[in-house]
Parts: sequence; structure tokens; C-alpha cells
Amino acid sequence: MAKETEYRTDIGWSTADSITVFGRDLPSEIIGKLNFGDMAFLEMTGRIPTDEESRVFNAMLVTLVEHGLTPSTLVARMTYLGAPESLQGAVAAGLSGLGSVFVGSVEGSARMIYEAPEGDDLTAVAEAVVAKYDAAGVQIPGIGHPFHKPIDPRTPRLIQIAQETGFANRPVLLIQEIARLAGVRKGKSLPANATGILGALCCEIGLDWKICRGLGVMARAVGIVGHLLEESRQPLARKMWLDIEERATRHLRDGE
Repeated sequence: MAKETEYRTDIGWSTADSITVFGRDLPSEIIGKLNFGDMAFLEMTGRIPTDEESRVFNAMLVTLVEHGLTPSTLVARMTYLGAPESLQGAVAAGLSGLGSVFVGSVEGSARMIYEAPEGDDLTAVAEAVVAKYDAAGVQIPGIGHPFHKPIDPRTPRLIQIAQETGFANRPVLLIQEIARLAGVRKGKSLPANATGILGALCCEIGLDWKICRGLGVMARAVGIVGHLLEESRQPLARKMWLDIEERATRHLRDGE
């Protein structure tokens, strides 16, 4: 007789009259007791956060919810214009653009910190990291910002919360030292940005780097839903589409 295939999940299960998540009864032990961030923490770690972890993790999620008319919110609005009956499709379209350039650098920062050489001399460790990326011709994730100058305004607050909650340890210090030395090497200021600090905080909490992009996915989903609500009330996607088309094809009509 063939051996039965084993399927396993440790996250949750349900019966006709109960729902259990990581060994806790959802109605009596979770609903009304955990906030959204704490529930996300439970899903990612299998345990309820401490008060300090709750504060820093919720701050991490809030940091990534909103950043204006970014490519992800624009594509979501455009998708909603074409398929207003599919809110989830528009949200998914927006989330699909979260990668190495936007939001996904949280993952890159966390991986860089996890893979950094061992050692108590953070300057030496940071020098090795910067040299590695420079030799590979690869941009260091989590430092500098194309728009926010001279510093990402979210960074100081995240560092402050990390200090107040006891999470400003080696990872947070290392990303700042990497940023400083990268700036020296490039001859310009390249301070750690929000995703750099967030990646470091993921390491502080002990999250696997492979799941760190998930923070951005969860957070931006909330922001995109807000943008789609606004789009339904104050449409701008159609105006943008028609304006861009007119500008992009003007030379054709003018015979240039």
C-alpha cells in the first residue's frame, strides 16, 4: 500500500464551531485583544509580541503604508479605471510593483546585514560590506534616497523608537555605519533610509530575510485601498491617461 502523502501546517485550523490560530482560540484570545500589527507579528513568528516588539513592529508597518502617488498607487488607480468591479485586482496590480527599487529594499537590507561578516568592529565589518558591493557594481540597499534630501524624514523617528524599545543594536548600528562609509567612498552623503532601518529592525526581531518584503506588501495594501477609495470619489486616472497620451503623441500630430 502506498504511503499516504503528509501535509502539514502549524498556523491554524477550524472546526464547525471553532477557529484556532497558533494554538489560540481566535474569538476569545485574539479578536479584540491583538491589533492588526500584532496579528501580523503572530503570523510571521508564531507568537504574540512583547510590548516592545509590538511598538516597534507596528511602527515598521505604519512607515510603509503611504508615500503618495507612487508607481504602485498609480498602477492600482489605472487598473481600477479599467476594472472598477475588481478592487482586489487593482490592489494586486499595485503590489506587483514592489521590488528592489520600491519597498522591496527592506528585504535587500535585511539580507545584507544577515550576510555581513562577523566581528565586533562594526567599521571593519561595514568596510567589508561596502567593498563587496562596490566590487560587484551593485547598489547598496537601504541607503540614500532619490527624493528625500538630505535624509529620509522617517529614519530618525524609526531609530528613536528602536532606541526606546531596546532594538537599536548591532543591525541598526551596522546599517548606519555602512551608509556612512558608502558615502565617504562615493564622496557624497548617503544616509540610511527608511527601508535600510526597517531591514535592520527585521534582523533585530529575527525575521527571515526572505519574508521581509512581506512587511511592505501588508502595509502598502492598506495604503492602496485608501487610494482606490479616493479614486472612486475623486477620479484622476482617466485625466492622467488622456493627458499623458496627448503629450506623448503631440509630435506625431504636429508632424515633428
